[in-house]
Formats: sequence, C-alpha cells, structure tokens
Amino acid sequence: MTPQDASRAAAELCRRAPVIPVLVIDEIAHARPLAEALVAGGLPALEVTLRTPCALEAIAEMAGVEGGIVGAGTLLTPADVTAAVTAGAKFGVSPGATDRILDACEAADLPLLPGAATASEVMALLERGYTVQKFFPAEVAGGAKALKALGSPIPQVSFCPTGGVSPANAGDYLSLANVLCVGGSWVAPKDLMEKGDWEGITALARTAAALQA
Repeated sequence: MTPQDASRAAAELCRRAPVIPVLVIDEIAHARPLAEALVAGGLPALEVTLRTPCALEAIAEMAGVEGGIVGAGTLLTPADVTAAVTAGAKFGVSPGATDRILDACEAADLPLLPGAATASEVMALLERGYTVQKFFPAEVAGGAKALKALGSPIPQVSFCPTGGVSPANAGDYLSLANVLCVGGSWVAPKDLMEKGDWEGITALARTAAALQA
C-alpha cells in the first residue's frame, strides 16, 4: 500500500463520523458489547489501543461486529503491526512516525494514521506522501490554535487531533478546515464499561456523532 492510498483510506475512515473512539480495554468481556454500543450510537470507526494484555484479543472480538471498522492504536514497532493485522485490524494509528513503522504498515497494506506534533514532523510525513495525519498530543502541543496555525503554510494536510480532546473542546477542532475528525476516549468511560452500561455508552456515542465536522 502506498502512502497516498493509505491517506485516501484514512480520509474515508475519518469522514464516517466526527469522532473516532480511542479505547482502552481491560476486560475481554467488554469488547463486543462496547463495539456494538458505539456502532449503534453512530461511531463505526473504533481504535483499540495496544496498551492492555487483552487488546489484540479485543480487536479480534470487535472485528466481528456488523457495521464496525476496528483498528489498532499505539503501534510502536513492526511487530505491533503484524500482530494487529493478524488480529483483524483494518487500520492503524501511531503516536508518532518512524521509517520502520511506516515501512511495516505499507508492506502489510494497513492504512496508517501516523502521528505528528510539529511542522517538521508534518512536513516529513507529507514528503513521504501522507496527507492525513494524527495531531498528537493535541492539547499539549498547542491545541486547536496550533493546528489552525499549521494549516496556513501546510494546507494540503488534514488531521485527526487526539490527546486531551473532550466534549468541551471538540468543537474548536472540528471547526477547523484542516480537521476531518477527532479522537477521544470520553465516549467509553471506564466506569460505564465496568457497570456494563452499554445504553449509556450508546447515548454518549450518539451525542458525539452529532458534533459538527
């Protein structure tokens, strides 16, 4: 997969809903009902972060949920890429970008949303052909004002900002011309997952899906 093809796939994914849930799953029993709840609420693209022991198993479970598109976040090594694809991930997300990660995703035909936080990082990815990128960590890196400023000299790159994005500031990001969607964990709070309150999570997803992109 070329970087251009990866960016086209990422753009299509980002346009499906204004929010991509960023999910940390500690219990495998939560995987399928969580995916079903989020998809029912209008958020089909689901990023499962590889931060817990059951993350890969969760991706495999969620891959079978109708209407959902499950990806793997926190890709750090080529081994992560191989494991994610084997588990059934349809896209990848990385906090930053290295040649090894980019090479691995391109070789595996896994569309990647590579992370960038500075103009130089954005330019380096653009040179390679990535026109859709993850702005991370969004709030720490300057928030919506910083992302708007990047858009002036580098308008050909679009972003999914992640990291500190919340219902309070999501609209600031989504109003920008260079933002396709945002990534956020607020739609799947740990307390609701532990309670099994899937209807509550569907309600949060429905509200997030109604945000203006």
